[in-house]
Amino acid sequence: MNTEVYGLILMFITVIVLAIPFGNYIGQVFTNKKNWTDLIFNPVDKLFYKFGGVDPTKEMTWKQHLIALITINLIWFFISMFVLTNMSWLPFNPDKNPSMTGDLAFNTTVSFITNTNLQHYSGETGLSYLGQLTLMLWQFISAACGIAIAAVVFFAMKEKTTEKLGNFYFLFVRSATRILFPLALIVSILLLFNGVPMTFEGKDIMTNLQGDTVQVSRGPVAAFVAIKQLGTNGGGFLDLTLHIHLKTRITLLT
Repeated sequence: MNTEVYGLILMFITVIVLAIPFGNYIGQVFTNKKNWTDLIFNPVDKLFYKFGGVDPTKEMTWKQHLIALITINLIWFFISMFVLTNMSWLPFNPDKNPSMTGDLAFNTTVSFITNTNLQHYSGETGLSYLGQLTLMLWQFISAACGIAIAAVVFFAMKEKTTEKLGNFYFLFVRSATRILFPLALIVSILLLFNGVPMTFEGKDIMTNLQGDTVQVSRGPVAAFVAIKQLGTNGGGFLDLTLHIHLKTRITLLT
């Protein structure tokens, strides 16, 4: 039995072991039962509710949930379109990458809104860091929206009603702050300590033992990959960049 099989067995055992405590935690988050995370995240959640002008205790029907979902996605659609089509003059663009064309920005924005993340661009040359951060935010928003709507469906099946199904904003904010963010933070720290770039500096020039030079793209990669994987997103920063980064490190070592 080779190491790959052992790895698969270990992965499945880990998932089973973690499923029960993590499932209980998610249940506590969505049913508003007190747990140790309240001390950390209650003040953060309240800031979001106050800034958004929403009442998280107000019960919503399925139609109100749908309207809230569409409203969030519509607002961020316009923000994403603005950023992607104006990256060339906006900040956080040390490599002077050009702005996207309107059709490519539309395709990219819609795909990230729907959590499909169809990528018709090369991450390290097609986006500025601000563009990458905008899409990174979408990988939180789209995943949190999906989790919130899943919770609404569970409430509807449990209560056998379409009227009082909790509050979408409450479920959405908690999905982002109490589930996705802590996990993304842990994963990004692990990636960071394993050498994945986390910087706002531009490309770096490295020289291998043969004297050849290569430009290596950098950026806020560790944070981006963490939420990309947790949100089951495609596309992103490292489709090509990670390959170049790892290949360069191997070349330099050999």
